[in-house]
Amino acid sequence: MTIKVGDRIPSATLKHMTKDGPANVKTDELFKGKTVVLFSVPGAFTPTCHAKHLPGFVQNIDALKAKGVDTIACLAVNDVFVMSAWGKASNVDDKVLMLADGNADFTKALGLELDASGFGMGTRGKRFALVAKDGVVTQLNVESAGEFRVSAAEFVLGQL
Repeated sequence: MTIKVGDRIPSATLKHMTKDGPANVKTDELFKGKTVVLFSVPGAFTPTCHAKHLPGFVQNIDALKAKGVDTIACLAVNDVFVMSAWGKASNVDDKVLMLADGNADFTKALGLELDASGFGMGTRGKRFALVAKDGVVTQLNVESAGEFRVSAAEFVLGQL
């Protein structure tokens, strides 16, 4: 079942690279008491994700924060090392929290997995963006296949 507005973010453990190496990020802690924009991409370094999706959030950090967003996080079904390398290559610094969902456990719990095996990519996450306040989804924008519009930073910004 796909998560919807009004639902609580499921409990899961994701990975994030720190200066000391990979670290766990528990969704219960990430979303607790904060306004979080979480956007998901089918894969790090893939064309739309790399050229438009991630850069849009990096460029709109100040505007998102001005609207009350505490954390902006990028999710992909990639390993933590790939997500870290992508963040470095994209000059993310600490602006966007780069989260790895290597086994797609969290993505599946959201009901937003994508079968990309036809492209040789296995299970991935759909392209989406959500806004959660204190762990409850207030906005959910899931893209249709091949689209990039409603999960863009500018669209999310217009909803805040």
